[in-house]
Amino acid sequence: MTSARNVRLFVIVDAVLVVLALVLLFVFLGSGGGGGNADDTSGQSPAPSASGGPSSSSSATSSEPVAFALPSGNIACTMSVDGVTCTIASYTYAPPVVAGCTEVTGHVLVLNSDGVAFDCVSGPPPAVAGDDVPVLEYGSSTSVGDYTCRSATDGVQCTDASGVGFRLARASWSELPG
Repeated sequence: MTSARNVRLFVIVDAVLVVLALVLLFVFLGSGGGGGNADDTSGQSPAPSASGGPSSSSSATSSEPVAFALPSGNIACTMSVDGVTCTIASYTYAPPVVAGCTEVTGHVLVLNSDGVAFDCVSGPPPAVAGDDVPVLEYGSSTSVGDYTCRSATDGVQCTDASGVGFRLARASWSELPG
């Protein structure tokens, strides 16, 4: 009887730790502290794919939140049924103007029901994604709800079901359809 109770306690503790780890991952990526996005010209070697993350077989639409980085690690994104947020650690395009922003722009791009917009971010720019972020291999795509992102050697493209979205790479970004 004691061992059954210990097993149940162990399972509960494990479940709580997994949920906590996921929450911390999304907070870390959402704050710009963990992800960088751009094309694969960063000179960094590709990070290995983490199991359970997006892969070339990621073609089914999910309703669960997804986080991924491009193999270069310069671009990292989080997706949910509410939208997509991508961060780019290093870019060479002109920083976009965000009305009322006196902080840093150009590192965080958001697609949601309001459309496409850069966020005004205070603090340091995001770092290149760590090895703990699952890699979305070039040529692969993943979807959550109405949003789909596709990884390519020239950056990431994310769109909603109507085709509205963006392309983001180290050298440029563009709004879709364009």
